[in-house]
Amino acid sequence: MSVSFVTGAARARPRFTLARRTLRWRLAFALACGWSPIGLLHAEEPVHELPPLVITAVQQSSPLTVLANPRDARQPVPASDAADYLKTIPGFSAIRSGGSNGDPLLRGMFGSRLLLLTDGGQMLGACPGRMDAPSSYISPETFDLLSVSKGPQTVIWGPGASAGVVRFEREPERFGELGARLHASVLAGSNGRFDRVIDGALGGEQGYLRVIGNRSHSGDYANGDGDSIPSRWDKWNGDMALGWTPDADTLIELSAGRGDGEARYAGRGMDGSQFERESLGLRVERESLGGVLDKVEAKLYYNYADHIMDNFRLRTPDPSSMMSMPVASQVDRRTLGARLAATWKWHEVELIGGLDAQRSEHRARRSSYSMMGGYTDADRYPWNKDALMHNYGVFAEATWSLAERDRLISGARLDRASAKDYRQSLRSTMGMPAPNPTAGETRAETLPSGFMRYEHDLAAASATWYAGIGHVQRFPDYWELFSAGLNGPAGSSNAFAGIEPEKTTQLDIGIQYRGEALQAWASAYAGQVRDYILFDYRGMSTQADNIDARIMGGELGVAYALTANWKADATLAYAWGKNSSDDEALPQMPPLEARLGLTYQRDDWSVGALWRVVDEQGRIAEGRGNVVGQDLSESDGFGVLSLNGAYRLSKQVRLSAGVDNLLDKTYAEHLNLAGDAGFGFPADTRIDEPGRTFWAKLDLDF
Repeated sequence: MSVSFVTGAARARPRFTLARRTLRWRLAFALACGWSPIGLLHAEEPVHELPPLVITAVQQSSPLTVLANPRDARQPVPASDAADYLKTIPGFSAIRSGGSNGDPLLRGMFGSRLLLLTDGGQMLGACPGRMDAPSSYISPETFDLLSVSKGPQTVIWGPGASAGVVRFEREPERFGELGARLHASVLAGSNGRFDRVIDGALGGEQGYLRVIGNRSHSGDYANGDGDSIPSRWDKWNGDMALGWTPDADTLIELSAGRGDGEARYAGRGMDGSQFERESLGLRVERESLGGVLDKVEAKLYYNYADHIMDNFRLRTPDPSSMMSMPVASQVDRRTLGARLAATWKWHEVELIGGLDAQRSEHRARRSSYSMMGGYTDADRYPWNKDALMHNYGVFAEATWSLAERDRLISGARLDRASAKDYRQSLRSTMGMPAPNPTAGETRAETLPSGFMRYEHDLAAASATWYAGIGHVQRFPDYWELFSAGLNGPAGSSNAFAGIEPEKTTQLDIGIQYRGEALQAWASAYAGQVRDYILFDYRGMSTQADNIDARIMGGELGVAYALTANWKADATLAYAWGKNSSDDEALPQMPPLEARLGLTYQRDDWSVGALWRVVDEQGRIAEGRGNVVGQDLSESDGFGVLSLNGAYRLSKQVRLSAGVDNLLDKTYAEHLNLAGDAGFGFPADTRIDEPGRTFWAKLDLDF
């Protein structure tokens, strides 16, 4: 077990300067990665050396920022998707539905309030119920760096990020001379878990070729009582990048990727039999331009999701349900985006400014079944476009060094967002089609956002405290405007016509400390959300409405070296929300959670323990929630004990292993999909988590 303050791929060393306002945290970055600060200023090639550790707590790296290496072995069993990885970071949780493809939340905020990017672009899912959430298309170990920005405290990465921004990044390769490198890993574990990853690159001073492939498989798992939970999945991805580096300050990179998979869910009436992904990207960067203009960067991306849901390929149709015969639905989403940004530097001010744009088109088609003709697959039917969405934004963010230990960071952006409704009919309360009153209509909004944050380095300690306030206006996303069977607020014809943009104003404060034996941090927030978009499942059909809400909470972490070999760490996260309009709890809020770790490391091996403790959740709004989940009932608390160990066979080879849920406890997360009757679960039953799970992982880096 290990605490990671900042981690990153060794070859992708960030640019270092001697500016006092940034040197402290960048040196912390270096120390956490095992690099020599002197070597960072002079060495050309860092040394590859795998640490003999298993990550159990990802700590905050600098004010409101978390950085982590997604390749590090982690506990619980290494992640199959982005939501699985993010839930180990304090403040994150996930709406669970079984083995894979959960949906992440940060501080209880869900969906497009949390901006999720891969290499600067958005991979948007197509399912109206977010079966293929954006996080389900991400395999964390195929990326070099994960960065999280909490709260509305940045504007440069896209619109609507009231909860925060998550970025999975692949760093460009840099070869001083003709050479190659290779990373590979194999994971085996309980329930038939078997993952393989290979990531190789070759190149020289003028450019490189990088190829990445992975496959992940798992069967159904058993809970602590030994009952089987339908949860198996199989996924694969293949990506490549071709880069041209004519000099040390110029990069032109073309990337392409594909992927697919399948997954079945104990908490849904249908399974995902296809998660097909296609991605293309082009990025151009030019640094050290001289003068005030320091850097120019441009990004173009294309992402396509082709998703099939059905009730017969991975299960047998339930004869007692509304879908007693084989049925399938195919949906796709095509997203095009671009970003152009420039960085200007003066003696005391750094400014990043630019613009971005996105176009997203959604289509659907559905299979049929008749007693005479049997099943007819969806690909026999034409596509029907139901939604087209655009966003155009302009942004600027500046860091101003007020004095030797004081900084002011502020930013603003303006977005023009629009959506067009192509649906000719809607499903009525009785399930029959009815004419769509907003067919062919377009709605558009101009939305401002901005923030300001003050940071101060304490003179007597290696510490920084900060306070910032941010405001974000978020246009409703596809799931809030177009989800099947969704009604709008009272008095509106449907959700498309009636749902208003959200308006979040939030205060963030915190402190960060790093000493020789002790590292500690704390962050807290309080906010007001006007026109919060809430889903209500209590009537004959689902209704989306705007309410006013108040939110607050915080996270803290500490890591302490007890001796040269023994280390202890702890993190705590709490989120609270209130529906001010109805004077009740805001639904889908995670309970208080703590993670306590202890590790012993000596030479090339380590052993550790992780105790995850989750409180009960009594503040609920039964029958209300979001497009994926709703509050089912109050939930019980639980504690889960896990053990891990790691051994470095050489600088390039590491073996790690663990046993999760050592005591084989039966428990379920509060944020959860209701069980599906097709698998024998009552409708209000939460899906249990895996029982005792063994796993082992071999990493190789050459």
